[in-house]
Amino acid sequence: MRFYAVCSCICLQKEVTGQNPNLGTKSNKQVNKLYNRLDLTKCLQDKMSTKDILKISKTSFQSQEPQKENELVNFFLQKLINMDYRARYTVTKHTKKNNQKTTVTKTEGEDHSANYNPEVNNYDIHPMDVQMAVFHCADGFLKQLMVTKLSQCQYALPLLVPDPFTQQIEFPLWTFRQINKSWKMKNSNNEIISQTQPVYKAETPMVAFFRFGSVSSSKSQLMNSLINEKPHTFFHRNCSGGSRSRLLMDGVVEIAWYCPSGKKTDAFDDCVAFCNLHGDAAANEEQYKILTSMASVNVLFLPDFGQKNHYKGLVRSLFRSSQPLICLLTDNNCDKTELGNGKCITGLLNTNQADLSEQIRETVKETLIKQKKSFKLEDVAEHTGIRVDEDDPECQRGKQAADQIMGLLRGKDPSTVKETILPRQGKLWHDWCKMNKELHHLQGENLEEDKSTKLKNMRALREKQMKQGLSECMRKFIETTKSQSNNEKNYFIRWMMNLLNDFTSDELYKLQIEQTNLENISEQINRTSFGLEHILREFGQIYESWSSVKKNKEDSLQFDFCSLPSLAAEMMISGFPMELMDGDAAHVPLSWVTAVLDELVKKLGDQKLFVLSILGIQSSGKSTMLNAMFGLQFAVSAGRCTRGAFMQLIKVSEEMKTELRFDYILVVDTEGLRAQELAERSNTHRDNEMATFVVGLGNMTLINIFGENPSEMQDILQIVVQAFLRMNKVRLNPSCMFVHQNVSDITAREKNMEGRRRLLDKLDEMTKIAAREEVCEAEGFSDVIAFDIQNDVKYFAQLWEGSPPMAPPNPNYCENILELKQTIPRHLQKFTGNRNIQETRD
Repeated sequence: MRFYAVCSCICLQKEVTGQNPNLGTKSNKQVNKLYNRLDLTKCLQDKMSTKDILKISKTSFQSQEPQKENELVNFFLQKLINMDYRARYTVTKHTKKNNQKTTVTKTEGEDHSANYNPEVNNYDIHPMDVQMAVFHCADGFLKQLMVTKLSQCQYALPLLVPDPFTQQIEFPLWTFRQINKSWKMKNSNNEIISQTQPVYKAETPMVAFFRFGSVSSSKSQLMNSLINEKPHTFFHRNCSGGSRSRLLMDGVVEIAWYCPSGKKTDAFDDCVAFCNLHGDAAANEEQYKILTSMASVNVLFLPDFGQKNHYKGLVRSLFRSSQPLICLLTDNNCDKTELGNGKCITGLLNTNQADLSEQIRETVKETLIKQKKSFKLEDVAEHTGIRVDEDDPECQRGKQAADQIMGLLRGKDPSTVKETILPRQGKLWHDWCKMNKELHHLQGENLEEDKSTKLKNMRALREKQMKQGLSECMRKFIETTKSQSNNEKNYFIRWMMNLLNDFTSDELYKLQIEQTNLENISEQINRTSFGLEHILREFGQIYESWSSVKKNKEDSLQFDFCSLPSLAAEMMISGFPMELMDGDAAHVPLSWVTAVLDELVKKLGDQKLFVLSILGIQSSGKSTMLNAMFGLQFAVSAGRCTRGAFMQLIKVSEEMKTELRFDYILVVDTEGLRAQELAERSNTHRDNEMATFVVGLGNMTLINIFGENPSEMQDILQIVVQAFLRMNKVRLNPSCMFVHQNVSDITAREKNMEGRRRLLDKLDEMTKIAAREEVCEAEGFSDVIAFDIQNDVKYFAQLWEGSPPMAPPNPNYCENILELKQTIPRHLQKFTGNRNIQETRD
């Protein structure tokens, strides 16, 4: 009854609102000084781009922590690209003399900016200021990459972001477009079901956390205890660097999702969104209104009720609202008190934190059962008074162009649409590939006659491909990519990727949960899958059929087919992967790939390339490793394993060209050997072809092995050794490195030495077997390739630190990635071939 009286007293007292006198907008002078210290002033106008960050520079290989403040940004970005969640704890490592050190005390609340002195620089920059400064200075594509990587690290993501100079609030919806979340839950029949959804479409409950005034308990730390203790999803005052001054976080709203695993230990039974408003909610009224209007449950932090409370009017409105409210009093030790209508009050003073977390978690769970209100990220854009990043004119034009094309597909069956929209890459193309392989393995007496017949039939297939015409979708896609500026084109392609994923996702999800007949379902999944790679594959088949026939000059004048390689080359330069081998037909479209590489030479000059390829069994983490190493975005979804081979260009910075003697690294990602969906077919020949192609193409090939048991490696090792033996026959001298992923104890030196010895024994054994099959002489692996067993074998820790879906990447794995990356310059420097794009083409 005491609390009913207190609440009534609050409602009767005179409303006092307004901003906390300790808050207030940060001056432009302070913010400019921060940007200057981080060496970001020039990026306020000329935004940082993804291309700038991903190029190979000296910082790409450095593991030493930053010694200077102007090194913080690059260090943070490189760590983030490597999926190392320790990126967010980036601080400078330096020693200060006692008489120079500025003392920064910890305030009771979260307003660390109160200690900021703009006239002195000898305090450390707050880690979250580094993150947010980079965010403000990045273009839309780098922001999207940053947020995607933060999500992979299981960190909270910026949802509402005030401009540090104008205080205009931005909702960065575009940055969420590539993020998917997966979770498991029980359905009405008590069966465990899996869900995978893009976060911008997911409809989940949302719990909003905010505070009025300065409070003695950390709101963010309590939220972490409800969601995920490791890593700290929300940065709080007790994190490394958390007691330092901050400039850019007040008013920022961050969001994170709790994703259950379908186990009894789950904190919540369904996916739940958690939003955290940093700073005093009263001083950030617009963000406060948006959160409270969309939340399923509001959680308020307040020092206490009383005469000195400046926020009685705001508190009164929350208690009068129909929405559930959990009011946490940081300076009161009262027990939990239910007030009815979904409202309760709990004191935090002198309370056991573990017990408190469990109590609040149970209260939230009980409230969510009764409260059926759901939150959808896209709906935030409907609020007035905020800027949505997707309202940018270039982004809008890209979306409108993509919407026009998708309008031609809506209402059609995803499993049949490729047959009509992309007719050249179906049966006609597969039949042509089959004949082409037979052409190179002719047997019998009438070889010339058989060859002539097959060439005639192959030409007839090309003519049939040409007669298919150009679908309206393809025509619009080509015209759009030819007419738009680079930025508009990049937005358009990204929108196409997102919208095509939306178009097929529901059907693919149904197929993936019905995989009882693996081969049959696999064929259906393959027919339904429709992404950018299929559009570019159609580019290739349009070009190849046209260049093979070239008989209808009117058609070629009506539509400039010879411009397609130029468009594909521009996409590669912009950072999009390009299909090198069609995984469905198991064939390399040589005319098309050659034409694209010729266009690259025209646009870039005949630059020197180092080709890094990868080989390994299916689902062994090949694409994930390349993505973590170079910040790339090769597809890693378990439901859509890589098929065929894809290549992506990475530029080498000017400072590194002299040292490395290369201008670009061409990274080649490949499909896995021993693919389950091909288990019923004879796939040994396909695996041998893939290995030969990948090893022959690469200057260095990473041989990726999941685990370290030699008996389980036997098949892949024999395939690899045979591939290298074939390279000797054609006088190619590629190098290789073996990567053992998911090794339990990578710190045991003796174990690693024994593992290397067993690997070499197995390689020597496989060399003898392969040499007999290839009819050549070789007694050991060292007879086939220059190989250093001590330096060319790496052991990787397991990828996840804990159990997915809430587990972050293992920091040890990220360190292993960096160590592997640091070996690349050694291989680059000893490589004497200096292969250029033209030679790679040949």
